[in-house]
Order: sequence, then C-alpha cells, then structure tokens
Amino acid sequence: MNSNREKNPRSLAQRVRPALLAVLTGLAVTSFVLLAARAAGGGGATHLSWDLIHLIGNVISADGSDSAKAADGSQITLTGSGTWLSTPSDAAPQAVDGGGTWQTFDKSGASTGSGTYAVTGLVSFENAGPNGVPTLIDNIGSYLDARGGRLVLRDLYSDGERGVLTVSCHGPAHVPDTVFEGITATKGIVGYADRGKPANGVDGNRTVFHVLPHNDDQDQQ
Repeated sequence: MNSNREKNPRSLAQRVRPALLAVLTGLAVTSFVLLAARAAGGGGATHLSWDLIHLIGNVISADGSDSAKAADGSQITLTGSGTWLSTPSDAAPQAVDGGGTWQTFDKSGASTGSGTYAVTGLVSFENAGPNGVPTLIDNIGSYLDARGGRLVLRDLYSDGERGVLTVSCHGPAHVPDTVFEGITATKGIVGYADRGKPANGVDGNRTVFHVLPHNDDQDQQ
C-alpha cells in the first residue's frame, strides 16, 4: 500500500508535466503571433467610418445621398453610413456594420422600388491617405481624421437581392485624381457602374471616411 501511494503522485506528475508544457508553449506561440501582427499593422487594427454626405456651402454633414446609373440609364440612389475594423492581416476578421436606404428608377425617372439595405461584409479597403482641409466644417468628425480611398462592401437589400457597394472618396485635397468621388453599386443582376459625379454648388454624390478614436478593447477582439 505504501509503495503504491508513493508511485501514484510521481505518475501523476509525469502525466501533468507534458500537458503543462504544451499549454505554456501554446501561450508563447500565440503571444508571438499577436506581437508580430501588431508590428506588421503599425500597432493593431484601425477603426474607420464611412458616410454618404451632404456638402452645403463649406459644411459637411451626414445623411446625404449618392447615385449611379446602369447601362440602360436606370438609376439607384442610396443613403448610408457605417463603420469597419481594418485589421493588419487579410486573414483576420474584418468587423463591419452599417446600411441605409435605396431607391431605384427606370430611365424615364419613374420609381421602380425602394427600401433599406444592410452591410453584410467587407471586401476591401484601399487607404489613399489624409484628405481633410481646415476650410471645411466637418460635422461628422475632425478634418484631421478624414481619409481618401476606396471601400468595397457586400450588402443585402430589403427585397432580398444582394449586391456590392463601392464607396470612393477623393475629397478636396491630397488624394490622386485616379480616385473618384461617389459610389457604384450592384443589385441582383443590375450593375450601376456609371457613378453620379459631384458638381460645384450641388449637394449630392459625395462621400467621406474618418479614422475613429482608438479603443484598446479592439485589440482584444
């Protein structure tokens, strides 16, 4: 009996040591991967917002509308906004939300449908860099946090059709002229690829991106 009691603790320790070593090794590898991701991404994920905007005079505000046309002259007009979490690695989850309203028109201008849409996924984002200017009054965020670029989202329309929304922001300064201002969209089989072009003194067909304040909780998600 005494001999068995002496062997059991030793046997238990022999079984525990490999398991404990495996756990510690896993923690070390995970920590290394997280540190590498932060180094590659310049400190972690970036939280951004997108808006289809009003520009009246020199004042930027939310809840504007943008339009695009299909090959036959039919049109879609959207309102919308949302946020997304851009992570350093394409393999990491890209948290995204948002949506707005939609309305479609035939080539004569008659309404053919309307409703809401919800963003269901992030396809890509290309950052073209800062594009804010202090002469604009930005009622959405700071002009210092404004960015140009191209955002591509997957969305679901309230009538059950799916699509892809491209939001592109050239802005007033600093962004290459190869970046357009406005949107293009698909809805079901229809591609609205002919974007509405912004015009001086006319409200519509404008967009903006903002970098949002950093939240340390995001690094733990």
